[in-house]
Amino acid sequence: MQLWVGLGNPGAKYAANRHNIGFMAVDRIAADHGFAPWRKGYQGQVSEGRFGSTRVLLLKPETFMNLSGQSVRAAADFYKIPLEEITVFHDELDLAPGKCRLKQGGGHAGHNGLRSIHQHMGPDYARVRLGIGHPGDKNRVANYVLADFAKAEAAWLDDLLRGISDGAPALAAGEGGKFLNAVALRTAPPRASTGTKPEGGKPAGPKAKPEPKPAPKTGPKESAEPEDTRSALEKLADKFRR
Repeated sequence: MQLWVGLGNPGAKYAANRHNIGFMAVDRIAADHGFAPWRKGYQGQVSEGRFGSTRVLLLKPETFMNLSGQSVRAAADFYKIPLEEITVFHDELDLAPGKCRLKQGGGHAGHNGLRSIHQHMGPDYARVRLGIGHPGDKNRVANYVLADFAKAEAAWLDDLLRGISDGAPALAAGEGGKFLNAVALRTAPPRASTGTKPEGGKPAGPKAKPEPKPAPKTGPKESAEPEDTRSALEKLADKFRR
């Protein structure tokens, strides 16, 4: 069994915050893949389903972000889920908006939810890092992550969540590369070719320039009859010589 944890804060006040993108990710997975209805349990909300033969428990801690580890520990202990079968979906300031990366183990980089999980579970769980961008000044971080996504961000956010849902079966199967490919197909789809194609299907190349017509051959102009400069007496003499 695997445990997938989405990080966020409970309540309508926080539902659309950037800090709650982890909640949004597991909500989309549950909705798209026919998971059981959410129910209370383990200091949070849980939903259970399958990808093939792999059983997955989704968890949204309701302890508030800085105590997320308590909820994760309670669920992991009850189901006896080892640390290597736990994956946490969380917001990532150090990634551009809409980017997604996988990471196994490592530090918490000051993220309060990860810090709490470290304290209760250790650092060796997997993470799905979901880029929300950085406000540019560390003094603005708290207000930035607790603010709602802007309307202009709705398109990339929807693409990212759809991609995560598309790739969820691959993630459950341990195929990280396929998972990231599924996300990329939503967030950065390949561009269609802009070239035109003739009937044969091959791209049309540049039109060939017409061969210049050869210039007509011109020979030397025919010379006119030379002017006869003989005198009448010379003409008569020449006549008798023939």
